[in-house]
Amino acid sequence: MSGCAAVIHAAGAVRGASSEAFSHINVAGTAALLAAVTARAEPPRVLLLSSLAAREPDLSWYAASKRAGEELLARQLQLDWVALRPPAVYGPGDREMLPVFQAMARGIAPVPGATTARISLIHVTDLVAAIIACLQSDAATHQVLTPCDGKHDGYDWRELADLVAATWGRKVRLWQVPRRPLDCVAWLNLYAARLTGRAPMLTPPKLRELRHNDWVTDNETITRATGWRPEITLRQGLEALRKAEL
Repeated sequence: MSGCAAVIHAAGAVRGASSEAFSHINVAGTAALLAAVTARAEPPRVLLLSSLAAREPDLSWYAASKRAGEELLARQLQLDWVALRPPAVYGPGDREMLPVFQAMARGIAPVPGATTARISLIHVTDLVAAIIACLQSDAATHQVLTPCDGKHDGYDWRELADLVAATWGRKVRLWQVPRRPLDCVAWLNLYAARLTGRAPMLTPPKLRELRHNDWVTDNETITRATGWRPEITLRQGLEALRKAEL
């Protein structure tokens, strides 16, 4: 709603060694925010920045916590809310996709699962524009929306490698990381984290996410509700990364 107050909640736990570590931020944090918002005489619109992982809550602690946060929001029938489930986000400030593109720019694409697995992507600038469009649209209320860069059926690993190869002008080879060694690293990370208290990124549940074959979405619902459309193709985003010299 243009001109109305709004709260954006980007629950941010992406690393952790237990279900509780993710729930503390992504669930309890959301609950605390909702309690504060609903206590106001005139509650503002709430936008929850969730994740496409919430579509598959059984895969990981992170995915389950994101879905649980969405479910808390959905129970607020009198509240004006909208939730966004972006796919993998890249661009300035990125810490998740950047190492993947860095490896590809050096000539190798490490693949944790099947090379035919498909993912959608979105540039952070387009995601910010989608957030603004949702906050300004009356039709976006009480919906869970999934923005992406508009590429039909997303990308498989060969397509990603070919785009990086064309952008950096070098051949990129796919390397399917052996399953057992990667499993061992994930389990060792988990055990070490429980001893040291550090929050690891790669754990067995996270591997299940990374190996999932379908992280594809489309813009049909969000465009119908808000009119938003992405402006940055992956080729354009990669070119900007190249110019920034990664």
